[in-house]
Amino acid sequence: MFTVSQTSRAWFIDRARQAREERLVQKERERAAVDIQAHVRSFLCRRRLQREIRREIDEFLKADDSGSSKRSALCIFKIARKLLFLFRIKEDNERFEKLCRCILSSMEAENEPKVWYVSLALSKDLTLLWIKQIKDILWYCCEFLKQLKPEILQDSKLITLYLTMLVTFTDTSTWKILRGKGESLRPAMNHICANIMGHLNQHGFYSVLQVLLTRGLARPRPCLSKGTLTAAFSLALRPVIAAQFSDNLLRPFLIHIVSVPALVTHLSTVTPERLTVLESHDMLHKFITFLRDEDRCRDVCESLEGCHTLCLMGNLLHLGSLSPRVLEEETDGFVSLLTQMLCYCQKYVSQKKSNLTHWHPVLGWFSQSVDYGLNESMPLITKQLQFLWGVPLIRIFFSDILSKKLLENPEPAHVPPASSPQNVLPVKTLLKRAFQKSASVRNILRPVGGKRVDSAEVQKVCNICVLYQTSLTTLTQIRLQILTGLTYLDDLLPKLWAFICELGPHGGLKLFLECLNNDTEESKQLLAMLMLFCDCSRHLITILDDIEVYEEQISFKLEELVTISSFLNSFVFKMIWDGIVENAKGETLELFHSVHGWLMVLYERDCRRRFAPEDHWLRKDLKPSVLFQELDKDRKRAQLILQYIPHVIPHKNRVLLFRNMVTKEKEKLGLVETSSASPHVTHITIRRSRMLEDGYEQLRQLSQHAMKGVIRVKFVNDLGVDEAGIDQDGVFKEFLEEIIKRVFDPALNLFKTTSGDERLYPSPTSYIHENYLQLFEFVGKMLGKAVYEGIVVDVPFASFFLSQLLGHHHSIFYSSVDELPSLDSEFYKNLTSIKRYDGDIADLGLTLSYDEDVMGQLVCHELIPGGKTIPVTNENKISYIHLMAHFRMHTQIKNQTAALISGFRSIIKPEWTRMFSTPELQRLISGDNAEIDLEDLKKHTVYYGGFHGSHRVIIWLWDILASDFTPDERAMFLKVFNALLVHVFMCKDALINPESQ
Repeated sequence: MFTVSQTSRAWFIDRARQAREERLVQKERERAAVDIQAHVRSFLCRRRLQREIRREIDEFLKADDSGSSKRSALCIFKIARKLLFLFRIKEDNERFEKLCRCILSSMEAENEPKVWYVSLALSKDLTLLWIKQIKDILWYCCEFLKQLKPEILQDSKLITLYLTMLVTFTDTSTWKILRGKGESLRPAMNHICANIMGHLNQHGFYSVLQVLLTRGLARPRPCLSKGTLTAAFSLALRPVIAAQFSDNLLRPFLIHIVSVPALVTHLSTVTPERLTVLESHDMLHKFITFLRDEDRCRDVCESLEGCHTLCLMGNLLHLGSLSPRVLEEETDGFVSLLTQMLCYCQKYVSQKKSNLTHWHPVLGWFSQSVDYGLNESMPLITKQLQFLWGVPLIRIFFSDILSKKLLENPEPAHVPPASSPQNVLPVKTLLKRAFQKSASVRNILRPVGGKRVDSAEVQKVCNICVLYQTSLTTLTQIRLQILTGLTYLDDLLPKLWAFICELGPHGGLKLFLECLNNDTEESKQLLAMLMLFCDCSRHLITILDDIEVYEEQISFKLEELVTISSFLNSFVFKMIWDGIVENAKGETLELFHSVHGWLMVLYERDCRRRFAPEDHWLRKDLKPSVLFQELDKDRKRAQLILQYIPHVIPHKNRVLLFRNMVTKEKEKLGLVETSSASPHVTHITIRRSRMLEDGYEQLRQLSQHAMKGVIRVKFVNDLGVDEAGIDQDGVFKEFLEEIIKRVFDPALNLFKTTSGDERLYPSPTSYIHENYLQLFEFVGKMLGKAVYEGIVVDVPFASFFLSQLLGHHHSIFYSSVDELPSLDSEFYKNLTSIKRYDGDIADLGLTLSYDEDVMGQLVCHELIPGGKTIPVTNENKISYIHLMAHFRMHTQIKNQTAALISGFRSIIKPEWTRMFSTPELQRLISGDNAEIDLEDLKKHTVYYGGFHGSHRVIIWLWDILASDFTPDERAMFLKVFNALLVHVFMCKDALINPESQ
C-alpha cells in the first residue's frame, strides 16, 4: 500500500504539472490576444489608410470633374496607382469610371504634353510603371465589359467608355503626342501598343469581346449602337492585323468573333464600313485558307459547340455572298470547309427524342447541349444559312454544269392530254408520235458515257453535291427550304442529269451500279450526287402541277422523265434483286429510299396522267414464274420486289398473285371445302323490300372470320314468302351487287359523284344519317367482301378516294393539289389560276376559309384556326391552295373515309392492295373496261345440250353480238350470262349432291 509521503508527493507533482499547463495556456491566450490586437490594429489602420486614400482620390476626381484646371499626367498616374493599389470592383466601380474619364480627358488636351497621360511612356523612370499601370487599367475595363448588359441604358454608356479606353490605348492613331516632331516616336509607341494588346490577348481579350457582342447581337434587333459595334469589332481586328494574320490569332478570331450569331448581318446593317475593312484585308480568303485544312477546321469546330458552329458557318456564308470573286477563286476550299462543319454537326443530330437530346430549331434533336440563349437570333442565322442554297452561290458552285448548253428541238414535243382509263388509245398514239421525234429534243436522253470519274471537273461537282446532301441530312428542320432553293433554277437539274449520263465509259447506270459494290470514297461521292439529284427532282415534281409538268414542261421534258424513270426503275430493281437492300443500312439505305421515292413519284404521276409508253415500267428480264417460285420459298428479294416496285410485274400476274394470296388465307382459316371438313356457313334472311336494312343489321355484327367465310342468302318476297332457289354463291352475289348498288346510289347521300366524269366519293353531308360511321364501315366490309370473293361490282371511284384507300395520302410526297382534278376539275383550274396570278392576290378579298352551301345554309369552314380573319396574300397563296385542296378531299370526309377504310381492311389486308396503283385498284374492284374480244370468247366457249359452233342458233348469237350489240351491251350480256351459268350449275350440283348442303 502507498504511504502518506508517497501520496503527497504524487499530488504535488500533479499539481505542479497542472500549474505549468495553465501558465502555458495563459501565455498562448496572451499571445493570441496580442496577435488579434495586432491584426485588428493593422486592419483598422489599413481601413483608415484606404479611407484616406479613397478620400484623396475622390477629392482629386471631384476637382477634375469641376474642370477648374487641367491635371498633369503625373498626377493622374499617381492617383491611378493609389486606386489600383486598393482596387475592389464592387466598391470602386464609380471611382474607376471617373478615372477613365479623367485619363481620356487628358488625352484630348491641345498642345499640353504634360497633361497627356500617354506622355509618361516617354519618361525614362516611369515607362515600365506606366505600361504596367495601363495594362491593369485596360484589363479592369475588360472585366467590367464582361459584366455590363448593353440593353440597359446606364450600362450601355459605361460600355462605350471602356471600349473607348481600349480603342485609345491599343492604337497610336489618336495620340496627339506623336504629331509633328513626335512622329519619330511612332514605331516605339506602336511597339508599346502591341505589348499591351498581347497582354490583353493572353488574359482572354477575345472572350470578353465575344461575351459583349453576343449579349448585344444575339437577338432579332441589336442593342449595340453603331459606335459601340464599330469599336468592338475594330478592337477584335487589331491583333489579327498587327500579327499579319498569323494562324495563332486567326484561330481565336474565328472561334470568338466570327462565331457571334449573325455578326455579319448586323455589321452590314449597322456599320457596313467594317465589312469594307474585312474586304480590303481579303479576310474571307484568309479564313478559307485557314479552315480548308481538315485538322484546323476540326479544332475550331470542337472548340465551339454545335450551335455556334452553325453561327460561324452562317457568317462565312454571308461573307461569301458579299465576295463572289473570292468564292469563284476558292470554290473548292469553301465547299470543303462547309462540308466539314456540317459533318461535325451531323455527328450530334439524332433521329429521336431521348434523355440525352435537346431540341434545336434547325438541327432537330441534338445530342449536345443547346444554348437556348441563341433562340432569339436563330431566324437571322437561318437567313444566313439560306445563302448556301441561294441562286448566286448555286450559280458559282455549279458554274461548270450551268455553263453547258442543252440542244433544243425547234418543234415542241407532243403533250399527252389528261385522260381517264377509258381514253387510252389516243394517248398511245400521241406518245408514239412524240417518241418518234424525241431523239433530237435533247442530247441527254440516253446515258452516253465518256467522262472520267477521276477528272477534276467530276470531283468538283461530286464535292459540291456531297455538301448539299450533307446539308439535307444535317439541317433537318429546314430541309424543304434547301430543296426549294436547289430547284429554283429550271436548268440545274436537267444539266445535272446530263452530267450524270456522261459519267463513266458506258454511261450512268452501269457506273452507279458498280459504285454500290465499292466502298471507296469516290464511289460514295458519286452516289451522293445521284442521291441529291433524286431528292431535288422528287421535290420539284411534287410541287409542280399538271400544267407545269405536261404542258409547260418546267425543268424536265417529258422524254427526259421517261429516260430518268427507266434509269431509276433499273437501279432500284438491281438494288433489290442483287440483295443489296436486304442488308442495307446507313448511307446505302438512305440512297435506296431517295432513289425509290423519286421513282414512285414519277410512277404515280404517270398513273394519274400518262407520259411513259405502254409497258414502260415492266422488267422484261423478270419472269413472273420465277418471282412466284421465290415467293413460295419466302425469298427476301421477291418480297421486297412486291413491297417496293410491284409495277415491274404485269398487272394480270399481280391479280393472279392477289387471288392466290386470298386462296391461301382461306385455306389457312378453314374456309375451303375439303374431303375431311366443310367450312362454317352463315345463313341470313333478307327481305327484298328492306335489303339494305336487313343486310346491315345481320352482317355488321359478324366477326372478321365469319365475314370472310361462306355466307348463304335466302330472299323473302314482298308477301313474306321465301323465294325458291338454293344459294350456291349466285344468290349471295346478287345480294352483294344489289346492296352495293343501293349504298353507292348518290340519292342515299352516303356518296356523291364528282363533277364531270361522275365518280364516287364519300358525301361530306352524310352525317345526316344516324350511325353514319357504322354505315361506312359496313360499306367498306361489303366492298372488301366483293374484292375478296372476286365479285366484280360496277362502282367507279374518284381517283383521290382510291389513293386514300391505298394509303398514299400518308406519304410525305403526296400532294392534294395533284389529286384535286379527280374531284373537281373546274375548282382545280380556279385554284391554279390563283397560283399564276401576277397581281396582288389580296385584291381578290380571299381569306384562309371556305364557304359552302350546306342544305340551304352558308357554312364557313376555317382552313386553319382563325382562318376567316387571315387574308390570302402573295406570300401565303401556295399554302392556301394546298390547304383548300386538303380540306375538300380529306378534312371534309376524314371520318367517313377512315370508317370505310377500316371496314375494307378488315377483309382485305393493306399489303395485298399495295401491289396496285389507283387505276389498277379500280380495275380490281370493277373489272377491266377493255372491249370484249369476241373471237377469244368463241374460242373458249363450251357448248352443251346438243349445241355446237356450227349450229344456226349459235351462229345467229355470234352475229347479233358482233353486229347489233354495242360494246356496253356485250359487257352486260357477258355479265348476265356468267351469273346465270354459275347459278344453273350450282343448282344442278345441289340436286345431284343434296348431302353437301
